[in-house]
Amino acid sequence: MTIGISALSVYLPRSRISRSAIADAHRWAVPTLAARGKGTISAANWDEDSVTMAHEAARRVTLTHTPTALQFCSTSMPFADRSHAALLNEALQLDSHNRTQDLGACARAASSALYAELAQGQRGTLIMAAEKRLAKPASTQEISQGDAAAALITGSDDLLAEYVAGRTFATDFVDHYRRADSDFDYAFEDRWVRDEFYLADAPTLIRDLLADNAIAASEVSQLVINAPLRVRSKIAQLCGLTDADVGLTSDAEVGGTGCVAPLLGLAEALPRASAGSCIVCVTFGQGVDVLVLRATANASQCTAFGDALATGERDDNYLRYLSHRGLIAMDWGKRAERDVRTAQSAYYRQRDQISGLVGGKCTACGTAQFPRTKACVNPECREFAAQTPYAFADLTGTIKSFTEDWQAYSPAPPLIYGNIVFEGGANIMMQFSDTSEGSVSVGDSVGMHFRIKDIDRARGYQRYFWKAIPVRGG
Repeated sequence: MTIGISALSVYLPRSRISRSAIADAHRWAVPTLAARGKGTISAANWDEDSVTMAHEAARRVTLTHTPTALQFCSTSMPFADRSHAALLNEALQLDSHNRTQDLGACARAASSALYAELAQGQRGTLIMAAEKRLAKPASTQEISQGDAAAALITGSDDLLAEYVAGRTFATDFVDHYRRADSDFDYAFEDRWVRDEFYLADAPTLIRDLLADNAIAASEVSQLVINAPLRVRSKIAQLCGLTDADVGLTSDAEVGGTGCVAPLLGLAEALPRASAGSCIVCVTFGQGVDVLVLRATANASQCTAFGDALATGERDDNYLRYLSHRGLIAMDWGKRAERDVRTAQSAYYRQRDQISGLVGGKCTACGTAQFPRTKACVNPECREFAAQTPYAFADLTGTIKSFTEDWQAYSPAPPLIYGNIVFEGGANIMMQFSDTSEGSVSVGDSVGMHFRIKDIDRARGYQRYFWKAIPVRGG
């Protein structure tokens, strides 16, 4: 039975911080950063993390495919002891009997998960990868790495790419590391990593895998590697894959994306690969994973990367970028000194409404509402015990009224909230996100998006809920 990738989606945050803004801010101390100041990096909003970004990528895949297993991969998980995959399973409103698993601590987390599922012929596995990593200001990591998420599902029907072969090699080569009690990576010298790690074992591994599966160099059209462009070109030369495309648009506009890189690279490579040609995906991280996939006639229909890239907006506000990442302490005044303790019992009992934005619909009159209540909100009905679950997450609403509040606390002032009306009569008062002063109007269309609602810093906990975000560019 043929196994491969049935669907693939990418999510990139709206904000793209210009590298020149970062370099200019540090020119007084590290003038050499100016040489790296071309292009942008994708930067998550304050209310985004690896969970919310994974949800954005995964919800596009689950619109057309129903997974039976979920794997969440990240080296920047918000919780050290909580199942993020289980949270995502509920936020996506999937079957509670699905197998869920978190995988992290290595840049190969997603590639290893994909290799294992494909090699074992597992269909219906949703693999989500997301990263929001911190970097010290003025470091090369800050100016080179970006935030992103990607999700794919394995299957055997209508494939974008077929699995051909895979191989892995594990070694405790430490090119960078981060202790459990640290916020930042410590990276070693680039040239040493290049010569002793990137160029040492990978070329032999690739050549042997292609030879063992009788794949000629001419069959490989795309070479996806989570390494600098010069390294990718050198590996292609050493493997005799000089005709393979090693360029990635994400290098200049997104940045390095940690364990998301192999899935993001596949999303870039698929529409450029002709049907029948091979894509070699190489992922480094305390070893090497090599996957060979064969593009199908459907590969050209994978527009996930291009669509995500088109939603970005350049941002030169470096100070706001630091604030959103918690790298500077802003004085928000007494308005920020409120207790946001979570009532876990109430959350658990209403988790489908909170995590899944599932309201109710009256079986007597058809009125939709959020939240669900015992009585219908339609004054002409008021039927009791007639509510059936009704999901709002994938619906588009319209702004009926809104307020730009400069007095209430928000990490991205002003706090914008308003009344959203949905087809069927439902009205929900919601916070907005990815907005700015004067950016919304009554009558605008908005989509529902899973975001961080607030952060309880006293107890080290953060709550998630849904926010309204203006629909831009369809």
